[in-house]
Amino acid sequence: MENFVVSARKYRPATFNTVIGQGTITGTLKSAIKSHHLAQAFLFCGPRGVGKTTCARILAKAINCLHITDATEACEQCESCKSFNSGQSLNVYELDAASNNSVDDIRNLVDQVRFAPQLGSFKVYIIDEVHMLSTAAFNAFLKTLEEPPKHAIFILATTEKNKIIPTILSRCQIFDFNRIQVGDISAHLAFIAKSEGIHADPDALHIIAQKADGALRDACSIFDQMVSFAGNNLTYKSVIENLNILDYDYYFKVTEALLTENIPSALLIFNEILENGFDGHNFITGLGEHFRNLLVGKDISTLQLLEVSPNIKDQYKEQSSKCSLAFLLRALSVSNACDASYKSSKNQRLQVELTLMQLCSVSSSEAEKKNELIKVRPKSATAETTNAAAIKTAKTRPEIAPNPAPVHPPASAKAAPAAAPTNVQPEVHTIQPEALDLKHIETQPAQPVPVAPQVAHTHKYKSSPSISQFTGKMTTEEKKPGTLAGEYAVNYDKPAGTFTQDLLELAWDSYCRQIRKNEQLNLYSTLTFRKPQLKENFLIEFTIENKVQEEALETEKAGLLVFLRKELNNFAITLKTIINTVESERKPYTSGDKFKRMAEKNPALSRLKQQFDLDLE
Repeated sequence: MENFVVSARKYRPATFNTVIGQGTITGTLKSAIKSHHLAQAFLFCGPRGVGKTTCARILAKAINCLHITDATEACEQCESCKSFNSGQSLNVYELDAASNNSVDDIRNLVDQVRFAPQLGSFKVYIIDEVHMLSTAAFNAFLKTLEEPPKHAIFILATTEKNKIIPTILSRCQIFDFNRIQVGDISAHLAFIAKSEGIHADPDALHIIAQKADGALRDACSIFDQMVSFAGNNLTYKSVIENLNILDYDYYFKVTEALLTENIPSALLIFNEILENGFDGHNFITGLGEHFRNLLVGKDISTLQLLEVSPNIKDQYKEQSSKCSLAFLLRALSVSNACDASYKSSKNQRLQVELTLMQLCSVSSSEAEKKNELIKVRPKSATAETTNAAAIKTAKTRPEIAPNPAPVHPPASAKAAPAAAPTNVQPEVHTIQPEALDLKHIETQPAQPVPVAPQVAHTHKYKSSPSISQFTGKMTTEEKKPGTLAGEYAVNYDKPAGTFTQDLLELAWDSYCRQIRKNEQLNLYSTLTFRKPQLKENFLIEFTIENKVQEEALETEKAGLLVFLRKELNNFAITLKTIINTVESERKPYTSGDKFKRMAEKNPALSRLKQQFDLDLE
């Protein structure tokens, strides 16, 4: 049986150019070698499996190479390179600080530093896991690290830089290694698979790269494990089965069920996931990540943030086009709330199922909000608001000069009902001629109308009217002087997208009714306690009582802003919350509070209590 060499060792980089994902660091080291500006001490720090010790060994081999190449790489042919590759080089000394962390170990190291190298220019000391040294060992190492011999170079490697004392850090050039990107790991695994004659699906390699969490050594170990399980044909299905990972298809199917409001289908998919041995918490966290990916996939510029294979990326792009922005924001909020309360829940399965049912009703909730704002009836709040605006317009309109030749309408015209304008929908409320004394207007200056006449909405709607449509402009015919619409209708001659305080309150109340239907009673109480106030530049100020209400409103703020901007047809709206710092007078409840309040009004009570040693009870 031949000896098996794991992929992490077999395909370990031997040159700077083969190091994966650390191009900035390797470029700096090559420039330092080429310009002969090598420091006396280096500190390589970063997560596990990102190439710290590998770069230290490559650096040690390159600076002692007798015939370094033009690309600043070791030649692999000279005596120094051959002895290094065979593990017999006397110029490189490696120390594991995890098991050699005492003062005596550092003293032995310091004694060896005095000897010059037998072959080459430098003697390199690589100390791995240097943060494991004791404080006394660090202090014993300080003097040598600061003023070593010219032929000595120290390379320290650690995963926890915060545990190294500042006096050591100040004596080293520090290089921070980054986590390796999923794409770089996947490409390296594809190279290994091709070298070993293994057929591997790109989706399977992406899953392994994501599972490695930025560590190339971990990715190679998982790859060897998967090959042992599946043989020379590494498929996506075999990888997710062996690593116990939820398939992307589950999340795509659940989202389809949520968009179609199919509650039974969503619950059955979740039941299938539980029967396959997956934890409900893993599912809900993965679902939140899925919604995040859908939100990222809605814009081409952010699509590159998805660390998935090209096939999965196309699926995200396709499904994100079916999801509205309001749905994704609401879904992220609901799934995040379930994730936060999952561990404290006594019935965790029911917690996830309730979340799925809430997500199924998100789309219908958005539709109900629109329908509530679209409905405009004769005696609704919208009609009352419009009538109030009409009274204001009638009071402020200029006086009408008497006509030089007034024409009195015939008696038959008074009895006959007024013909409705042809450009007005049947539901529009027109001003009745009987409500106005036209003769009085002809002979005398106009007076304020004591009773608000019904207002004619002269705007032509292509569909049912909504709040955003009230900001339209009147036509030229409608604004002609002397016409009823021009005299008494609401002044629509304002920039598109503006709105009034009354329209803001109407939209706000509609949103409050919706969250009450969703049984968010605490948030409903917070939003209905006070009215929002419209300020300059479309700033909406809302006053709350305390920090608790501010935190509760913060989770709903994004959805509220999207709703208001859409319904009021103004995307410059901003929302600002203000905490009411004026504290109301505290009502006395206990005997001590009552006595204190009485003593403030009558100080003699305090002297009486003290003189007779009275008890409040």
